[in-house]
Amino acid sequence: MSGETILLVDDEAEIIELISLYLKKEGYEVLCSSNGAEALEMVAEHRPDLVILDISLPGMDGIEVCRQLRKSYSTPILFLSCKSEDMDIILGFSIGGDDYITKPFSPGQLVARVKAHLRRIQLLEQHKEESQHLHFPGLEVDLISRSVKVDGQLAPLSSKEFDLLLHLAKAPGKVLSLEQLYKMTWGVDSNGDTRTLLVHISNLRKKIETNPAEPRYVHTVRGIGYKFNAN
Repeated sequence: MSGETILLVDDEAEIIELISLYLKKEGYEVLCSSNGAEALEMVAEHRPDLVILDISLPGMDGIEVCRQLRKSYSTPILFLSCKSEDMDIILGFSIGGDDYITKPFSPGQLVARVKAHLRRIQLLEQHKEESQHLHFPGLEVDLISRSVKVDGQLAPLSSKEFDLLLHLAKAPGKVLSLEQLYKMTWGVDSNGDTRTLLVHISNLRKKIETNPAEPRYVHTVRGIGYKFNAN
């Protein structure tokens, strides 16, 4: 069962009934509206995961509904249109519509489009979540809270220690020179004095490595700098 909520906006009862039947069979929760003003209220109240929107609505048409929705919401909008509404579709895309399907249509094709858009949203959210957390064996770096866990336990890193780890962990296997790391972390050239960096690396290892003398994560590349081991 899918569980996502779909708002279906169309003034033709037969189409509402047909599409609702197919979507519910796929496990979606379906909300229905026959006019634009009501559709806007339902989006505000229920926050659906996707909107199927007929262009030719009485009163406020689908183009204006889309325009109003895009002021506040990024919800995917799939237009239902007739072949004579090509210019409206172009306008609909220009104001934030995501897709369209032409009447008459195959209910199976519509469901496939719905699934594709919801899957894309899920992948985007997953990527967003992954980009905010770095996961390695025994080590987790949270970019939002700027915290680090080692084997599930919070490591008390200073701000600069976190920054150093983050720069290295974002490019696993890449060798970063002492000068590169210094400038990335402190924002200025080291002018040849990298002692501060070396002390911070030493302290970082004491906090995240089981054996700082034989580090698992932050490896020294003799004569150059450091690299992060992600394995």
